[in-house]
Formats: sequence, structure tokens, C-alpha cells
Amino acid sequence: MFKVPEQYRVKHPFGSGDATNGAFLIPAGAKRNLGLAVIASDGEGWEHVSVSTAMRCPTWEEMCFVKNLFWDEEDMVMQYHPPKSLYVNVHPYCLHMWRPTNGAVVPVPPEWMVG
Repeated sequence: MFKVPEQYRVKHPFGSGDATNGAFLIPAGAKRNLGLAVIASDGEGWEHVSVSTAMRCPTWEEMCFVKNLFWDEEDMVMQYHPPKSLYVNVHPYCLHMWRPTNGAVVPVPPEWMVG
């Protein structure tokens, strides 16, 4: 289930969004002193969360942390690697997670292939 961590919602300058859309600043890192800038949305058939930092791409651990803030632990979300002709790079240190809302089942490789 898609949810938002209200305690991290940014009220300004982006506005507060609505129930499941908006900007969030999430403390992260070993001492929780590095902020993860997050934008969440659900529309056009997708739940979407983008995660960025000012100086580097988010780590796997940070992406897992954010994933579990916005979705349940057992929800499947994905990152895409589109063809180069479809790249859109608005921020050099931003990664995205997606989940379809139209009931589509995302194919998953056998467990032994992803471990």
C-alpha cells in the first residue's frame, strides 16, 4: 500500500501537496545527518518516488529505507533502466522507484537469480 511519511513532508517552498503527493526531506546516513530529498506522486497509473542527494546518488540501503517508508515491506517496486534515447536527466544524483496501480503484475525472476 502506498503511503507517505507525514513527519518528513516539506511545507515550503513546494507546498504540501495532497494525501499522497508532495516533497519530503528524510534524514538518512549513519548518523541521520544527510538529507534525502524525495518527491512522491501517484497518478497516470503509477506510484512514483524519486530520491536524491546534493552530492551523490542514494545508496542501496537508503533506497531500501525510503522504499519501506512509502510502501509496505512486501510490496514490489522497481527501478527502470530505459534505452538511452529515452533518458531524462533533470538531476544527476536522483534515482526513482515505480509501482503500477492498474493491477498489472510485474514479472519477477526466480529467487535464485536475484539473490
